[in-house]
Amino acid sequence: MHNADYGQSPSDSQIALEPLENQQKINSVWIKYLPGILRVRMSGRHNLQAVLGNSTWLFMDKILRMGVGLLVGVWIARYLGPGRFGLLNYAIAFTSLFGALATFGIDGIVVRELVNSPEKRDEILGSAFVLKLIGASTAFVIVLASISIMRPGETLTFWVVGLSAATFIFQSLNVIDLLFQSRVQSRYTIYAANSAFILFALVKVVLVLIAASLIAFAWASLGEIVFTSLFLLVAYRAQGMNVWVWRSRLHVMRDLLWASWPLMLSGISVMISTRVDQVLIGQMLNDKEVGIYSAAARIAEIWYFIPLGIAGSAFPLLVESKKQSEELYYERLQKLYNVLAMLSIAFALAMTMLSVPIVKLLYGPAYVTASGVLSILIWSGVPVSLGCAWSNWMLLENRTRTMFFVQFSGAAINLILNLLLIPRFGIIGSACATLISYWSWLTIICPIMKSQRKTLAMVGKAVFPFWLFSRSGNKSTSL
Repeated sequence: MHNADYGQSPSDSQIALEPLENQQKINSVWIKYLPGILRVRMSGRHNLQAVLGNSTWLFMDKILRMGVGLLVGVWIARYLGPGRFGLLNYAIAFTSLFGALATFGIDGIVVRELVNSPEKRDEILGSAFVLKLIGASTAFVIVLASISIMRPGETLTFWVVGLSAATFIFQSLNVIDLLFQSRVQSRYTIYAANSAFILFALVKVVLVLIAASLIAFAWASLGEIVFTSLFLLVAYRAQGMNVWVWRSRLHVMRDLLWASWPLMLSGISVMISTRVDQVLIGQMLNDKEVGIYSAAARIAEIWYFIPLGIAGSAFPLLVESKKQSEELYYERLQKLYNVLAMLSIAFALAMTMLSVPIVKLLYGPAYVTASGVLSILIWSGVPVSLGCAWSNWMLLENRTRTMFFVQFSGAAINLILNLLLIPRFGIIGSACATLISYWSWLTIICPIMKSQRKTLAMVGKAVFPFWLFSRSGNKSTSL
């Protein structure tokens, strides 16, 4: 899409479109609990306050989901057993392969356009909603047709996959979340999502207690998405906005699609990289093995909300800093890489040492073989975290085609390695295939691309942080 030229860069307080006095009131709630030296450093730095405040809300949301979700999820996994739990996760993984088609990959583009052209809010949201609805309907039909071909005659599988795919339709309303992201106001989405999450966590507990069937849990998962969408509508209306004034414009839809089609293909590639392992295990082995593998994958991925939350909250700030100067832009991007690298490596080391007791504690003896898978998959989190910062850079530089090439190459490597290693080594082979493919964008693909030399330099500095021991590395630039 064509970005409006506003001449001067927005002031420091304009990164969040919420009125400054509202931001200060909200930020003062948590800033006052910081140590005195930190309060002084935070004073007057509204961009930093906005990003950290938004990240705090995201972390609170994910910590709640991680705690409650893990407890409920483990309870469900123990109740269903590896076989039925594997089928449930197979359905989720299979459906996820078509998730990028359902959204047309426009989410990041919509956030960018809402930041750059807030006066076109209703046109952008209306056009994005229609596109998502078209994509969701198309993906739903394709999912049903595909599962009928791949698992003919399996009625239960068809229904579980179908209910999972139905979530696409209701997730079209997450364009409201995109608006809140652009305003660094994720707390409103969190209100909506957590209300539905807590409600249906209780529903799932009841289902376990009454010994419900597998299909009941699939219905509950769909219900959570439906209620999340309804609560998002309530939050949107509570902010004085009305969805009935949304207007879809053909030229806006066309521009969104033109800007996002590489992202859609990239999204498909990402889903292949992250979910094709479970689908192939289900096709080549059995649902029980999917259940064991999924148990390890859930633990390995449970902390991904941290890099995603940090990168997502920093995105609007990077948009604004790019307008101010290239030096400031790349300095902040490097800091993002540094933080994500240190977090991911520390977490991977800890989980490698604790994989066996963690699996036994959470899932019980039926899932004990998942510990070996976990100790391998956990190291995939390092390139995943670095990829969050890299994706921000690619979006801001409008290099969506490069994103597609890199992610498609990684997906192809993952698919090929899974096909080769699963028959010989089972789920351990699949874990190794996933780990190798995740690292391939840094170790194989980027080195052969001239445009990615800056990426390699920044990632190298983040992964091997010699800057920590230099005086220049101790200098900080205000956000």
